Amino acid sequence: MAVTMKQMSLLVSTFGILSFIFGVIAENKKPASGTPIAGKDVVICKYPSDPSVVLGYLSTVFLVASVVVGYISQFYPYRGKSVPQAVLFRSTMFLVFFNIALFSGGLALTMLLWPTITEQLHLARNVHHNLETTCPTAKTGLFGGGAFLSLDSALFWLVSLMLADNAREDYFDEIEQDRKGVDGQVMSMSSAYSYGTA
Repeated sequence: MAVTMKQMSLLVSTFGILSFIFGVIAENKKPASGTPIAGKDVVICKYPSDPSVVLGYLSTVFLVASVVVGYISQFYPYRGKSVPQAVLFRSTMFLVFFNIALFSGGLALTMLLWPTITEQLHLARNVHHNLETTCPTAKTGLFGGGAFLSLDSALFWLVSLMLADNAREDYFDEIEQDRKGVDGQVMSMSSAYSYGTA
């Protein structure tokens, strides 16, 4: 079953939007801090129900899916016609947006994984020997920032895909013109030959 460019762009945008939604919800559900409970020479941190770790991992998974599909969509042979990668990278605009999409996707991945892993460690290691601990949680704002970068990354992949489509059409137009030019030369040579022999 052949995949169309419209289907690829729909997948990229859907995964990007889901990553954004889960990241924003993770930011909103993350508790500001836990409650310290004093024990003998230790402090046990009691945290409220915290779905931000699961939401953070979901946001990360959808971001990775968006980036992978976005990357594949640039070079996929639509309608069975493949284009050499060098042809796409000749376009300066494509090169710029392709690199921005990769960079923003990597930055979003970092900003989503960092608070997710940090939050998971805080929840797992909740016994502290420092009696003055304030039971911290992951840094505020990272989930939200990662969520917005996920959405930006998906948008940059879509712009890059449009530019790749333009470069692809130009490439096939050049091939068609070259083929017509060769056919025209062959026709004129054969007609000249037949005229000379007549």
